Amino acid sequence: MLFACESKKEKDCCEKENQTKCEKEMKAPYTKKYTNADFYKDGVFQPEVAKKAFYEMFEYYGYPVTDFVEKEAWYTDFGMGDFENCGMGGIFFVNDPEAGYFAHDIYLLPGQMIPEHSHVATKFPAKMETWMVRNGSCYNFTELGEPKADAEKIIPASQLATTKSKNYVVQNVGDIIHLGKIGSWHFLLAGENGAIVHEWANYHDGAGLRFTNPKAKL
Repeated sequence: MLFACESKKEKDCCEKENQTKCEKEMKAPYTKKYTNADFYKDGVFQPEVAKKAFYEMFEYYGYPVTDFVEKEAWYTDFGMGDFENCGMGGIFFVNDPEAGYFAHDIYLLPGQMIPEHSHVATKFPAKMETWMVRNGSCYNFTELGEPKADAEKIIPASQLATTKSKNYVVQNVGDIIHLGKIGSWHFLLAGENGAIVHEWANYHDGAGLRFTNPKAKL
């Protein structure tokens, strides 16, 4: 939805040669469009509906859907049955055990949380991670530091009982945050406009992934 160019700022914007940029600056913020009623049919998660929801967010933010993204991106509710509030989409651009490096994009719909987790050493070192928000915003939660007073109001009800991380930093576009301590519990939770987040790390070994919620699974 676009707004009319009524104010001086808007008129100046609309007079720019780059009309596409102007329209982007004036369109309404991306907001939540789907609920669990959309994501489940007879209790079964519908990944194609999740994909549709993310593709709408990609279009809004101008995130390129390349052939690689179309083929390799994945969408999961981690077996939680609450994709509206707990789940994610993502893509591994590289995950090289020999060279020991990893590049990942994380996709989160508005208000969606990745289940709280940590990474432990296997035959590979425990994962160290760095995140940078590309679009939207997120709450970057950690078990380290003092709990925030409003943390339990932000964490989805389906995850609250098992969540250890109650301290967070609001991470906006361009903000870079490193995992505070290797092996610590942590998670990301999207703000009201969703989030697309770049992640870099050493090799990601799924065998070293641990969740606090016993229902969560890959």
